[in-house]
Amino acid sequence: MIYFDNSATTKPYPEVLETYLKVSENYFANPSSIHRLGGEVERLIHKARQQVSELIRVKQNEIVFTSGGTEANNLAIKGIALEHQSRGRHLITTETEHASCYSSFQQLEDMGFDVTYLPVDEQGRISADDVKNALTEDTILVSVMHVNNELGTIQPVKEIGQMLKEYPKIFFHVDNVQGIGKVPLQYEQSGIDLCSFSSHKFHGPKGVGFLYVRSGVSLFSLLTGGDHEFRNRAGTENVPGIIAMTKALRMTMENSKDRMSDMLQLKEFLRKRISEMDRVLINTPEEHSAPHILNFSVLGIKPEVLIHALEERDMYVSTKSACSSKSSDVSRILEATGHDYERASSAIRVSLNFENTLSEGKEFLDTLEEVILNLRKVMRE
Repeated sequence: MIYFDNSATTKPYPEVLETYLKVSENYFANPSSIHRLGGEVERLIHKARQQVSELIRVKQNEIVFTSGGTEANNLAIKGIALEHQSRGRHLITTETEHASCYSSFQQLEDMGFDVTYLPVDEQGRISADDVKNALTEDTILVSVMHVNNELGTIQPVKEIGQMLKEYPKIFFHVDNVQGIGKVPLQYEQSGIDLCSFSSHKFHGPKGVGFLYVRSGVSLFSLLTGGDHEFRNRAGTENVPGIIAMTKALRMTMENSKDRMSDMLQLKEFLRKRISEMDRVLINTPEEHSAPHILNFSVLGIKPEVLIHALEERDMYVSTKSACSSKSSDVSRILEATGHDYERASSAIRVSLNFENTLSEGKEFLDTLEEVILNLRKVMRE
C-alpha cells in the first residue's frame, strides 16, 4: 500500500496505540474524582499538558485540550466573538480557510457579526497589508490558517501577528492543524493569541486535539457544565487520547528534525515528474508552500474516477479536504486563487508523511501515468 493522503489523516504510530491501550486499561478513573485513582489520572493529564507546552514552547496553563481541530477552531473563533462582542462585532478571515473555520464565521454572520473574507492571490496568500487595510474600529478578531490543507500554501503569519501588535484590542487566531511538525511557527513571538491543533494530523488518535490560548485571553465557553480545562471547555477529559497525542507530538517533532530533508526531496521529485505529464497542471506554489502537500489538476478526468482507479492499485490520494471531499462542488480554495472551473474541478491532492519513501514516489508516478493514459483512452473510445 502507498498512502499519500496524510493531510486527511495520518496512521497512528504503533507506540502511540500502545500508549492509548495502556492508559485506557490502567488509568480509567475520572480525573475529577477525589479518590486516589482519580488523582493519579489528574496528575497524568497535568504531565501531558506540561509536555505539550514544552514541545511548542508556550506556558503550561495556555494549553486547552479539545476533541480535535474542529472544536479548537470553533472554540477560538466563536469563543472570542461571543466573549468580546461588546468591544466590536467585526471579524476578518480569508476565503481559503478550512470548513471548520469558514462555517464558524458564516454562523457568526447569521448572528449579526460583520465578517470580511479577504481574497487571496494566485498562490493562495494574503499579506499583512491586506489585513491592515481591512481593519476597522469594530475589528476584534483576525483568523488565518497557517498552512492551507488543499494547496499547502503558507500564510505570512509572523508578519500579520507583528502588525497586529499595534492593535491590542484585536485577537489573532491561527489554524495550525496542517502546519504542526512540518512548518516551524513561534507562537508568542508571532503575536498569536490562539492556535488550533489536531492529534490525527501528526500520527495521534482521532477525537483529540488542543488549543493554545495565550495567558490573559478570555473565551466564551461553548461547552458548559464543569470547570474542566480552565473553565474553557467542560467535559470529562479524553485521558488516553490526550496522553497518546502527547507521545505522537513528541515523536513527530523528533522526526521533523531527522527526516525533513527526505520529505522535501520526495515532494520535489513528485512535482518535477507530475509537471512533465500531459495536460496536468501543478496548483501548489513553488514558494511559500509546505513540504508535505502537492496539489495538481488532471484536466479532462474527474478526480473521483482517478482516485478510485489508483485505489484499485492500492494507492491512496484525495481531492479536497476530507471534510468536503464527498461534496460534488468544485474546490472553493482553487476557485479563490482564480483558477477556472475545469482546473478547480479536477484537482488531486498528494500529502506525505515522514515515513514515505522515494521508491514509493517512483512507483506512484509510474502508476499515475499509466492510469491517466488508460482513462483517457477509454474516454476517446
